[in-house]
Amino acid sequence: MNTQLTVVKSFGKTDDLVILADRKNNSWQDKYLSSSDIKVFKNVSRNGSSSVLIPQEKRNVIIQFLAKHSDHNITREETRLAGNDLLSFLSHYRIEEVTIVNECNLDLTSEFVEGMMLGNYQFLKYFKDKKGKSNTLSQIKIERKSIAMNQFDELNAILFATCKARDLVNEPQSYLSASQLSKEIQSIGKKSGFKVKVYKKAEIIKMKMGGLLAVNMGSISPPTFNVLEWKPKKCNNKKPIVLVGKGIVYDTGGVSLKPTANSMDMMKSDMAGAAAVIGTMSAISHAKLPLHVVALIPSTDNRPGNDAYVPGDVITMHSGSTVEVLNTDAEGRLILADALHYAKKYKPELVLDFATLTGSAMKAFGPEAICYMGNAGKTTKQKMEKSGFSVYERLIELPLWKEYGEQLKSNIADLKNLGGSSAGMITAGKFLEHFTDYPWLHFDIAGSAYLQKTDGYRTKEGTGAGVRLMFDFLKNY
Repeated sequence: MNTQLTVVKSFGKTDDLVILADRKNNSWQDKYLSSSDIKVFKNVSRNGSSSVLIPQEKRNVIIQFLAKHSDHNITREETRLAGNDLLSFLSHYRIEEVTIVNECNLDLTSEFVEGMMLGNYQFLKYFKDKKGKSNTLSQIKIERKSIAMNQFDELNAILFATCKARDLVNEPQSYLSASQLSKEIQSIGKKSGFKVKVYKKAEIIKMKMGGLLAVNMGSISPPTFNVLEWKPKKCNNKKPIVLVGKGIVYDTGGVSLKPTANSMDMMKSDMAGAAAVIGTMSAISHAKLPLHVVALIPSTDNRPGNDAYVPGDVITMHSGSTVEVLNTDAEGRLILADALHYAKKYKPELVLDFATLTGSAMKAFGPEAICYMGNAGKTTKQKMEKSGFSVYERLIELPLWKEYGEQLKSNIADLKNLGGSSAGMITAGKFLEHFTDYPWLHFDIAGSAYLQKTDGYRTKEGTGAGVRLMFDFLKNY
């Protein structure tokens, strides 16, 4: 994280303050403002400004008004956005450190700080002049009375994990090969507390993961298959929850080379599903959630070199099923399918997979929603959608009717890896369904995982999509 976050018992007379307030309650004013300050505050606040700056002799006091909506999810999201909006205010006045004090009747300190921290995120690794590029704000302190310690611990876990997921997505493939991704996972696992097992190419060959091996045939870099596990002494689930993340570190489309303008520019982000799963494992282990969770991440790049697989090839998957390849750019589903079949060995209670899988999902829903589908029960779906609204990574369920499976029938193999020209995100999900025999949900995060321009606290490029959603779901599982 670019910004240091701490809790303090009290603050000094020279500490710049951000006071969270509502317009109906003025009882806090005498604690922080002089009589002349109050006159200025009242005059300025009458114009409806959401933020008011009161410069004092030794410090600045910023009053941030928060508004309550009938829908608490909207209240929480508007608060995050308010935290993000305040950043430009702080930058304008070159304020480097602030202390957050909640004098509002609403318990929204976490959301406000979340918006500030995520909006202040930067990926500066490759700039020569990092200091000159850095945002002004470097430290946020929270008054101890303004947040419960369990809330602070969860907030810290979520922010670290989301920012780490963003870092991974923002890394270029020149650094983040499949092997390097495995090293990053091991490093994060060591810091966060989850176990990591990395299978290399020779072991993947023995495991007969035909999908992962086929996609890797065009690359000079070897594939990896990563198994992450968080299993505390006391678990609320008898059978593990399994997460699966697509780890294509770069996607050219393979021999079916991506043809359209700018279509490859964002393809370092094709491992955002893996980043979401890694971030989730970091968050739940940092927060010590009492759940047994396993994560599976198959990883490679997809290139047209060497002995690359080509349209018309038939490959034998880890499950033993054969797949006719019609398009080598439909590669993500091939590596996910091997992982989904591998998940059966755990006899899982629930499997959730994340992937930047289809352009059709991006075109249909843009960055505003994640489409999902699967055979998990109604209660699970309801809880997942509730989490989606809670963190504002909203979900739209799509059907997996059997008619969509007709598009995947092959004349020479068990199925083919591409459907027709319509409903591509559903036929991709239908392909994955073939390799499952347990409660399962598939999340296509192609639209929300990587942005070409900043959207509130979702910064340009990697957003860390899926981490906050999954933490909220698993916390309330």
